[in-house]
Amino acid sequence: MVYSRLFGLGNAGVILIYLNMQITVQHLVNHFQLMPHPEGGYYKETYRSSGFIHENALPDPFVGKRHFSTAIYFLLERGNFSAFHRIRSDELWHFYTGDPLIIHVLNPDGSYTKIQLGNRDNDPCFQAMVPAGAWFASETAPGGQFSFVGCTVSPGFDFADFELAESASLMADFPDHAELIGRLCR
Repeated sequence: MVYSRLFGLGNAGVILIYLNMQITVQHLVNHFQLMPHPEGGYYKETYRSSGFIHENALPDPFVGKRHFSTAIYFLLERGNFSAFHRIRSDELWHFYTGDPLIIHVLNPDGSYTKIQLGNRDNDPCFQAMVPAGAWFASETAPGGQFSFVGCTVSPGFDFADFELAESASLMADFPDHAELIGRLCR
């Protein structure tokens, strides 16, 4: 993808400007020092608050204290996906560049929500929230090359609050979405 102008946050909040440059997945991985994520794609933590919420102020089932908030860069490329998973906190997604990202959300009440994050035809969506406890997966929109986004979590993310879905169990809970679950589970 060629962008005449791309704004993104780099280290220490510096704005990077790329003029007439080919932006590739490898460029983003190298420049932002992204690492493979267990659910798929690449990520890098960019913020972890210094303050904590103490365990006695958190609802069940949190165990231990949590940072007030955390944030990451997250990159998905065509042919890869972020597998169905859930966390105990709300997760706010932010679109940066690339192609739209589709976030599939299976809500605790059994309903399904499709979020298309990014600059789409006359109806851009640059931020969206996935509620705590919902199962969700994501993928670059059909025909797209990559999606570069960010995620902010509060209370802050901890892998103790992360659960990767088991396909059979999730299909039993959401039988109307078995095809989607089968395609987006590892």
